[in-house]
Amino acid sequence: MIVVTGATGNIGRPLTQALAEAGQEVTTVSRHAAAVPDGVRHVVADLADPAGLKPALAGAKSLFLLLSGDVHAPGAHPADIIREAHASGVRRVVLLSTLGVVTRPSGQTRIAMRALEDTLRESGLAWVILRPGGFASNALWWAESVRTHRTVAAPFGDVGVPVVDPADIAAVAAACLLDDRHTGGIYELTGPEVITPRGQAEAIAAALGSPVRFHELTRGEARAAMARSMPAELADDTLDIIGSPNPAELRVSPDVRQVLGRPARPFADWAARNVAAFR
Repeated sequence: MIVVTGATGNIGRPLTQALAEAGQEVTTVSRHAAAVPDGVRHVVADLADPAGLKPALAGAKSLFLLLSGDVHAPGAHPADIIREAHASGVRRVVLLSTLGVVTRPSGQTRIAMRALEDTLRESGLAWVILRPGGFASNALWWAESVRTHRTVAAPFGDVGVPVVDPADIAAVAAACLLDDRHTGGIYELTGPEVITPRGQAEAIAAALGSPVRFHELTRGEARAAMARSMPAELADDTLDIIGSPNPAELRVSPDVRQVLGRPARPFADWAARNVAAFR
């Protein structure tokens, strides 16, 4: 059996579907009740309480571990999840980390994630670490303004990074859960090309078949908007990255192709598949 955490998210949903279609026995975990594919078991549990994962992990051989932001909060102990998995008989863990552990290693959350990577590597379990960069699905932040005003408002309109399609992350995760050849692999996951916020707006417009205006925010305006939904420190950190990406953050990684045998999907593909969110 394979346990998938973060089952209701942009990665967990397609990963669960892929594993179920591959004939695997799957248990999904999330903090709230969720609809899952036929034949998939769902368990409500909170990753902030590793001991509470025991019912989900019973009988499991593999675990896909995706941590939500609150697990990185002060007082959280995500390493206990790996220890609980080991004690429950899990043999393989595929950990969703972040490219930031190598591109900007000094941030607090990235220091914590690198420590969790180290815990996994030293656990005695078979492991794979996935390090994605920015997600194409972050464009959903613009969904309401596109629906209501046909406008994308963002800072740094002509500064891009190679955002990755969450469906590609899910496909890589499925391959790593199903194929022992990936054991010990560390994969950096990006899209196939650098794309700017202005370019993303154009791709959304193409998917909609109607114009979308791009409005460039100042850094201050963007920070004020972001600080309403995240700590100001995290907003500043995010703006530093998207406003002045370093060479490692601009690099297009070959790892999606290496694992899947096909190129990573471009942002336009993600926009076309998710166009309903912007209508």
